[in-house]
Amino acid sequence: MPSRAPDLLSSIFANGLQPKATTFPRGMIPVKSRGSGEASGDEFAPPASRRRTAIWDMHHSMHCSIIGTCLSTSEIRRLLIKLGVHGAESASDHDLHKQGVTLAGRAQGGGKFIQKALDRRHEAAIRQFAKAQDEGALRQLWDEAVKRGDIPGAYWAALSHPAATDAIMRKTFGDVHMLSHMVGAANRADIRRLCQLEQENAALSALIELQQRQLRDGFVERDNKIRLLNEALSRALARAPASAEHADDDIRAAEAALIDLDRRLNREVTRRKGLEGRLEAATFALSRAERAHQHTDGEREKLGLELSLVEAQIAGWLGEEQSALAPQLGGMQVLYVGGRAHQVPQLKAVVERAGGRFLHHDGGIEHSMALLPGLISRADCAVFPIDCVSHDAMGILKRQCRQLAKPFVPLRTSSLASLLSGLATLGRTPERIAAVN
Repeated sequence: MPSRAPDLLSSIFANGLQPKATTFPRGMIPVKSRGSGEASGDEFAPPASRRRTAIWDMHHSMHCSIIGTCLSTSEIRRLLIKLGVHGAESASDHDLHKQGVTLAGRAQGGGKFIQKALDRRHEAAIRQFAKAQDEGALRQLWDEAVKRGDIPGAYWAALSHPAATDAIMRKTFGDVHMLSHMVGAANRADIRRLCQLEQENAALSALIELQQRQLRDGFVERDNKIRLLNEALSRALARAPASAEHADDDIRAAEAALIDLDRRLNREVTRRKGLEGRLEAATFALSRAERAHQHTDGEREKLGLELSLVEAQIAGWLGEEQSALAPQLGGMQVLYVGGRAHQVPQLKAVVERAGGRFLHHDGGIEHSMALLPGLISRADCAVFPIDCVSHDAMGILKRQCRQLAKPFVPLRTSSLASLLSGLATLGRTPERIAAVN
């Protein structure tokens, strides 16, 4: 988002004042009228019709979050190339984003093409949100989309919905804005904690090395004093009996010195043990932080792969050249075990779009577990979401697939993106699937 966006949004959300000194009702988010060109005093009044709001009719401060959230840089680049924008082929991601935000406010200068691209990419979300007839229903659909993590399509469908009020637009923008902060803050916190633990580890290691050196010097000093005292004691015993009183003094002095040395030694040993305990705790915390960082990197790579697969599949469905990442099932029967009931039509559509045939078992919720072995024998391969499947169904599926030598893929979540990733994994093992067939 441009650096001026927080100031613009702050002035909009605070009291509705605009640079032209036009006064609006308290709390209203300005929305331009649907006409083009200069408008009269009601230019920013909410639209009276039930038609969806076009992007150029929205206030320009909303364009940055819409372009950045709802369109990928590859889509923006293709759009700018289609519009004949000079340098679009080699422009950086930031320049592409900035040009897209600029064109979004011009109905005749590229805004209509951006509107069509948004509607085409998020057609399913728009159809789903079209069922909402009032603010309450629209808010409920948005909250459900946030829980599922389906942000881009829901964001565009909610902002352009005819029933979108000031409160809805305020909430959706705030949720998306805070999500971006949460993602960045999580990565920064992990890196900062890792650096802090490394510094503490280095400091404790240096301190322990110093203590060990002091202990070693103390042992050497003690041994020297013991040797000197033993020599003094031997000389005292060798002297005449008249010197017995002086010998007793030397013995008492030697005993006192030994007691003092033992006390100092015990104190240093206790300090060393305490430092070793702190070093062990710091080492364990550092190891745990490194594992968490590696896990975060792994999740980020998985999410990046799923996003690439989703974009490749959507590009293929939109009639563009088929991507090598998009799964090609070639008529295989795919058994999906588990998942959520309301997602079954979408899961079936994804499998059939990829050229496969869809079989489903809900893991024993409504379907009988006795049906599962028969479905496994009919299927060519199987997938199941590890976050939404019963342990019994998962155990039967793994055991039957291993016995029948059929491939199965555990999915990270029950989302459509995870299904596409699993289908792509199956598509990269043609020899194994051919052997099953």
